Amino acid sequence: MAELKYEIVEHIGVISENAKGWTKELNFISWNDRDPKYDIREWAPEHAKMGKGVTLSVDEAAQLKELLSGIDFDSFE
Repeated sequence: MAELKYEIVEHIGVISENAKGWTKELNFISWNDRDPKYDIREWAPEHAKMGKGVTLSVDEAAQLKELLSGIDFDSFE
C-alpha cells in the first residue's frame, strides 16, 4: 500500500475527546501534497494514529456552515 502523506496546515479545534484520549478534530490538511481541505476525523494522542474521516473542499465547508447555521440546536435539548 502506498504511503499516505499529510500535513496539518492549520489545527482549527477539538470537537470532542473520548475516554482513551482520542480527539475528534477539525483541521485544514494537505493530503499527498495536494491543496489543503477541511478535515474532520479522530486522532490518537500526539496524532500518532488516525481514524476514518471526512474531507471537505472550501466550497463544501462553506455550504456545510450555511446548512448548520439554519439549525436550531436548542430545540434538540
